[in-house]
Amino acid sequence: MTKRDYYEILSVSKSSSPDEIKTSYRKLALKYHPDKNPGNKEAEEKFKELAEAYEVLSDPVKKQRYDQFGHQGVNNSGFQGFDNINDIFSHFGDIFGGFGGSGRGSIFEDFFGGSGSRSSHENLNRGNDLKISIKLTLEEIAEGVDKTIKVKRYKSCTECSGTGAKSQSGYEKCRQCEGTGEIRQVSRSMFGQFINVTMCRTCNGEGRIIKERCDECNGEGRVKSETTIKVKVPSGVQEGNYIPLRGQGNSGIRGGSNGDLLVFIEEEKHKDFIRDEDDVYYELEISIADAIMGAEVIVPTLNGKAKLTVEPGTESGRLLRMKEKGIKHLNGYGRGDQIVRINVHIPKKINAKERELLKELSKSENFKPKHSVSKKDKSDKGIFKKVFN
Repeated sequence: MTKRDYYEILSVSKSSSPDEIKTSYRKLALKYHPDKNPGNKEAEEKFKELAEAYEVLSDPVKKQRYDQFGHQGVNNSGFQGFDNINDIFSHFGDIFGGFGGSGRGSIFEDFFGGSGSRSSHENLNRGNDLKISIKLTLEEIAEGVDKTIKVKRYKSCTECSGTGAKSQSGYEKCRQCEGTGEIRQVSRSMFGQFINVTMCRTCNGEGRIIKERCDECNGEGRVKSETTIKVKVPSGVQEGNYIPLRGQGNSGIRGGSNGDLLVFIEEEKHKDFIRDEDDVYYELEISIADAIMGAEVIVPTLNGKAKLTVEPGTESGRLLRMKEKGIKHLNGYGRGDQIVRINVHIPKKINAKERELLKELSKSENFKPKHSVSKKDKSDKGIFKKVFN
């Protein structure tokens, strides 16, 4: 299959600067990111295609070959594309602000900041990411909260300082790669001499081989542990969001960098409120008398209680808005509202005296319906029905 032009893929021109190429790649890669397009094979292929184009155009030497010879000029340079998404994440971790390894970004990526790039050795032996869930009440979500959690994970072995060796003389330089962790192979073609660099399989890219293993960690450089971690949860989070805690996952093998801890958010069901984005909805039941004559009632809110005025002649199903009584927005500016739906209580049983009073009242023109529900009321009820169904 004929490959598309790399400049066309990245929506840049040959005269674009490295920063312009990088910016365009980041924008498009985030658009087709697998986390934003779960199960979308077409988006995944575009994501890989973007990574391949950026791999070439971000490298001055490869870019020059591509400009001069096209795809044929870079196909023989040792670049064979990416086999899977994780290859892309690990290769371009600096572009995504910490998307490397199996820990991908979240809505908090810009909020909390990324982890930056890592050395090849740290990436090679990088510890696994861990996932944990915490349950939050609407009250905690509305204001933000600090949570303390216990996590079982691997930590660096203190006995060998994470090296895996029994002593400083417990390991030796790999003879296969001469301590570089890489094997370089030189090949020649019609375009010149090219160097293909691969990981040394003898030492798995570490550049050294352990002769005497540490008794505490058996050469892994890490041991099992349990630790307590504090998590700062901002206001406005939702079910399914997660907070990446950089470097709080498993320690890597023999000095490899730590993985991340992904804290997933779960919302507890509230006994009074139903959430819709940053607004909360509350059902208020009032008497017929209060609906007719109006009243001031006390209703619960997410941070206490508040007074609500029910105007005279309020109909059942009417929505009353309590400004900024909802959830603080995630960005910290402003907050949602509390929407109160009025339900007029209709008694199922009445005594003889009440029946006579109602019969007398029914003769009054004020108690006879005169019009149908207005378009505005229908619209409001439709919104509320969407939330409560």
